[in-house]
Amino acid sequence: MQGAALFLVLLGAMSGSEALHLIHLPATSNVTENALPETSVHKFSVKLSASLSPVISGFPLIINSNPLTEAFRVNWLSDTDFEVVTTGKEQLDFETGPKIFDLQIYIKDDVGATDLQVLTVQVTDVNEPPQFLGNLAKGQDLYIVEGANPGFIYQVEAFDPEDTSRNIPLSYALVSTTKNFRMSADGNFFSTTEFDFEAGHNSHDLIVEVRDSQGLRASTSLQVNIVNINDETPRFTSPTRVYVIPEELGPGTIVANVTAEDPDDQGFTSFLLYSITTVNSYFMINQLTGTIQVARRLDRDAGKLRQNPTISLEVLVKDRPFGGQENRMQITFQVADINDNPATCTTFTFRACVRRSTQSQSAGENIESCLFASILVPERAAKGTSLLDLNTVCFDGDSEAPYSQFNFTTPSGVGSSSRFLQDPAGSGKIVLIGDLDYENPSNLAAGNKYTVAIQVQDVAPPYYKNNIYLYVLTSPENEFPLLFDGLPYVFNVSEISPAGTRVGQVRASDKDFPQSSILYSISTGGASLQYPNIFWINPKMGELRLVTKVDYETTPIYILRIQATNGEDTSSATVTVNILDENDEKPICIPNSYFLAIPVDLKVGTNIQNFKLTCTDRDSSPRSFRYSIGPGNVNSHFTFSPNAGSNVTRLLLATPFDYTGGLDTSWDYNLLIYITDDNLLSSRKKAEALVETGTVTLSISVIPHPTTIVTTAPRPRITYQILKKNIYSPSAWYVPFVITLGSILLLGLLVSLIILLAKAIHTHCPCKTGKHKKPLVKKGAKMKSTKGEVVVETIQMSTVFDGEAIDPVTGAKYEFNSKTGARRWKDPLPEMPKWRESGPQGAALSRAVSAEGTRPLRSTDKEGDGLSGQAQAEAAGPGFRSQDGKPGIPKNRTLSSTSSPKLHPGI
Repeated sequence: MQGAALFLVLLGAMSGSEALHLIHLPATSNVTENALPETSVHKFSVKLSASLSPVISGFPLIINSNPLTEAFRVNWLSDTDFEVVTTGKEQLDFETGPKIFDLQIYIKDDVGATDLQVLTVQVTDVNEPPQFLGNLAKGQDLYIVEGANPGFIYQVEAFDPEDTSRNIPLSYALVSTTKNFRMSADGNFFSTTEFDFEAGHNSHDLIVEVRDSQGLRASTSLQVNIVNINDETPRFTSPTRVYVIPEELGPGTIVANVTAEDPDDQGFTSFLLYSITTVNSYFMINQLTGTIQVARRLDRDAGKLRQNPTISLEVLVKDRPFGGQENRMQITFQVADINDNPATCTTFTFRACVRRSTQSQSAGENIESCLFASILVPERAAKGTSLLDLNTVCFDGDSEAPYSQFNFTTPSGVGSSSRFLQDPAGSGKIVLIGDLDYENPSNLAAGNKYTVAIQVQDVAPPYYKNNIYLYVLTSPENEFPLLFDGLPYVFNVSEISPAGTRVGQVRASDKDFPQSSILYSISTGGASLQYPNIFWINPKMGELRLVTKVDYETTPIYILRIQATNGEDTSSATVTVNILDENDEKPICIPNSYFLAIPVDLKVGTNIQNFKLTCTDRDSSPRSFRYSIGPGNVNSHFTFSPNAGSNVTRLLLATPFDYTGGLDTSWDYNLLIYITDDNLLSSRKKAEALVETGTVTLSISVIPHPTTIVTTAPRPRITYQILKKNIYSPSAWYVPFVITLGSILLLGLLVSLIILLAKAIHTHCPCKTGKHKKPLVKKGAKMKSTKGEVVVETIQMSTVFDGEAIDPVTGAKYEFNSKTGARRWKDPLPEMPKWRESGPQGAALSRAVSAEGTRPLRSTDKEGDGLSGQAQAEAAGPGFRSQDGKPGIPKNRTLSSTSSPKLHPGI
């Protein structure tokens, strides 16, 4: 694949005249700082390839920049002409921002031909006017208390963008002409007079200008506001001092309105406090508005007012609750007499609700009674039904006629004249003549409650009268069934909604009036094995809510049966609740935790022990995973590749260990891996979308260099024997299956070929089998022994092992040479029988040794006690491999084939 890519690159280089090519690039262009959007930076064109294929829409484009910026983009001028312009998204500032941008411009046509060139953009300096600091650039509001002495008010500050060190002084001045303020050249703002808020001129608008050394200027506004303080006494503005009021005014009746004003609050709503200092029980004053109201009954004919109807009060006004300014005023009330005794009227009772107010009867006093009767009539009552005879409940207490005689006026009341009638007139007999249907719109408008007003009056002067109020109430009947409104009910709810979330609302209604209270309940549905009730419905409102969280992956749809009842009727409706899928599942990775051991000299970029993470997420795409290493990755030694966009990633060594230089001190690393499913989201959407993060823990142990002291005592030479063991992952079950099946097929093919060969020999061979059998050797010749020989290659090792470590896989100790890398087990004798029994090669070797006895074995060791280079590489310890991953021979070893050493006992 790499060769094919190299071939295409060479082919493109050889046919450069026919390839797509950017003209006028690479190049260098200038743009002034603070340039406006769409400012031209550089124009270039493209030479189309030999196929004249047009440039793809959207190209050319800036694929990268140094430093990163969005200040530039490419505009089309024609099919082959383009222009780099500013975007306005970022301000180009010569003083504070980058001064040079390298833009990588990439172009591509329809046939896939591409070109990439670099445009260098230099930002040039432009002299800028001074700028005011902070909020002063948009204008500043200043406040001065009235009566304050003239003097310093504010320090105006600005800066020159060209003067980054702030060493060049600026000049300040007031543009507005005023006698009340002045400004020094260094920006000190002063008042020159004392201000009075009540005298007017409470706000002053000024313009301040600043100039730099080259004459460039800038201006801003100052608004100076005069703050009012409390220094004036309130004064009364109501002219009336004497008030004449009638008696029997009800409590709360307003009888006077005292007003005042505060000169300090001119132009604003005054907040004054009023109070009555005189002790009295007849009047009270509103402390905020100054209105005086009646506090108790004013009876001119009784008590102290019968002797003296004049009441004097002192009113106090203050501008604050405590302290401040105040003023006082005297006012007088005169209570006038009225005719407040009612005329005489006989009392009566009624079997319904009767409310009666009476007073003792004495000379010159009248008694008035009112009858309030309630009559309950069924809504289907027939016309002509007699409702009430007032003659049975009304009477006159006078003993003689005509004073004891009375009659009734015509019934009156809104809506009652068309429904009720007195028949005959003046008889007091009330008869139904209209319709009382409870659901009739006109009756509903009246509330199915009708008021009939009748007066009973004497037939003799002075014609005292009493009022009778009849309340006719319609009794409803059950005529219509209970039905659900707005069927069908389909609601949607997110699976991340918390318990208590509102799902929807159902509503049932009954055309019968008045509508009874309807109770809602869930009869069936909305349950799971874990939760018997997932939904709850408000029994009065019919509002459906979640009892617990729901899970789209478990149950995406719930079907509920809602029942409604009003005490008389019952109805049911089906409700479908759709669970909306959300990203609420965390990525799960295998393995979730793992232990790894690596040598300290592991090569950078190596996949550590072929370790990989395989992650899944029930509600996210595999390309949405992003991997990051949290706490524990000291000096960033470890990384994952790929780190995003895949559900499978591998652990790599990113940087080498440096324990000798002191950069690394820890030999054990505990890594916390974060797997986040936001890789497919933009940075803007990440702040709004739901993102879940899974974790994996890794424990990594680094095997150090040997720290033991090298001894000079000679060590015996050791012969190592190769032991190979076929190990495969249980997940690769198909490998032995395919090998076994292929072996069986191959064996069958060989058997069939042997059978065919035997048949052919038997058919074509003329000799008889079984007779004249002679040995196939010449006389006098000796039969060579065909007994098999076992050949073991050995290598002499005179290595001094100066280090000791523990194998992270088996836990056994081994020794190694820190210079050559040679390794050996520290106690090989007790381990070798296990090797011999664990593999077929060991068993074959054992049989070969027993058959041959002391027969010398072919070896490359001159002294006869070594193994082959491959055996030595295998026995050198775990992890010893060549660059291509196969067992390698350590350096500084010499191979020889001149001697045949004996097998080492126990090997």
